[in-house]
Amino acid sequence: YIMSIAISVETAADLSKELIEKNKIEVITLNVMLGDDVKVDAQIDIDEVFAYTDNTGKLPKTSAINQFEFKEYFEGLLKKYDAVVHISMSNGISVTKNNAVAAASELKNVYVVDSLSLSTGIGLLALYGAKLRDHNYPAAEIANKLTAKAQTVQASFVIDRLDFLCKGGRCSKLALMGANLLKLHPQIIVSDGKLGAYKKFRGQYVKVVEEYVKATLEQFPNADLDTAFITHTHADPAAVEVARELLIKKGFKNVYETVAGATIASHCGKNTLGVLYFLNEPLSIK
Repeated sequence: YIMSIAISVETAADLSKELIEKNKIEVITLNVMLGDDVKVDAQIDIDEVFAYTDNTGKLPKTSAINQFEFKEYFEGLLKKYDAVVHISMSNGISVTKNNAVAAASELKNVYVVDSLSLSTGIGLLALYGAKLRDHNYPAAEIANKLTAKAQTVQASFVIDRLDFLCKGGRCSKLALMGANLLKLHPQIIVSDGKLGAYKKFRGQYVKVVEEYVKATLEQFPNADLDTAFITHTHADPAAVEVARELLIKKGFKNVYETVAGATIASHCGKNTLGVLYFLNEPLSIK
């Protein structure tokens, strides 16, 4: 008898419908509030998010999934599966993971993994979890392997406009002014489960993306060349193409392009683009 195991993520994993279906991944949705209007993350076009902020000057609010919602969701999955391995947004970024852990503690055979990441950093772990499931690993072992693998995720982005991060309290007004005047585009890296700004790039957007991808591949060269993601918030197609060419040239076998959902878009704004991949060693920033 082989256990049936659900590999599960929140919508903030930013996986495409095709990848979710192909890899049989279960998804719980986060909500996004545009003023009093509550929208389901996966069903809202991110252009609506940007229009809301442009029109009102306010950021959408994203709400964590509470313990009760997680418990209902996990109970639903346990009717279909013997066990659940849920990969959650980094605890350093959202309280969602703690709520998932609290819900799991009331149930049997539910394992929660802290991705230490966001967006397709979580997606990478979900695809890896699906592979382990398909090779008949038991749920507890999948959770342990994913916890170790989370240390090797390279998740970084280059940001076009800092105002979203500033409105969300993730950068100062002074930094915003300086960046706007100098047309600076910061590279944001997820490290130890938290966001930090590192290199800064100047110039035209497509050129900025090219510099960012080259710098990231140089900074984190020991890549696992199986899979890379290009995840963006409706970035210029020419910039996406430049990123794709550089990743293919590096030797990545599968390069997936995904558009970030409303949860991620609400925090980083339009024209954000990230390349995300596993390393063959734990991530460390020199």
